Amino acid sequence: MSEQPEVEVVIEIPKGSFLKRGSTGHIDFVSPLPCPFNYGSVPTHLGLEGDLLDAVVLGPRLPLGTRLRVKAWGAVTLTDRGMSDDKLICSTEPLRAAERQNVLRFFRFYARCKGLLNMLRGRPGRNACDGWHDAEFALSRAKPRDDPWRGPPVGF
Repeated sequence: MSEQPEVEVVIEIPKGSFLKRGSTGHIDFVSPLPCPFNYGSVPTHLGLEGDLLDAVVLGPRLPLGTRLRVKAWGAVTLTDRGMSDDKLICSTEPLRAAERQNVLRFFRFYARCKGLLNMLRGRPGRNACDGWHDAEFALSRAKPRDDPWRGPPVGF
């Protein structure tokens, strides 16, 4: 088995937070449910939709703005309004099968909730969790960021 890639992640949504923030720090919405994971982005890469590459960090709550280097053990592809995007799944330890299933269960639920929110906002397009992939696959689809990034090209 090859060594898992290590990435730098900046935490945008601490585990347990009700505030859903984008990578620019703007609050997208207030969730009725707390975020079950630390959620952030990889500042050196752009995801498929032109925003910073998303990353979930499993484990204890990390404060907003925390920067850490952590291994990416896999990725989940989420489609939101017809735009697919990968989310790296990171942890200091290898994922157990139950953790992987919990992450997939969350993103399947999240895709349904986001579809409802998008419908209420009048934003058409497919919403779905498209499954688990290797972290290397997600990183190969991301674009290295080599210039100043000013925010996503699409409003979220």
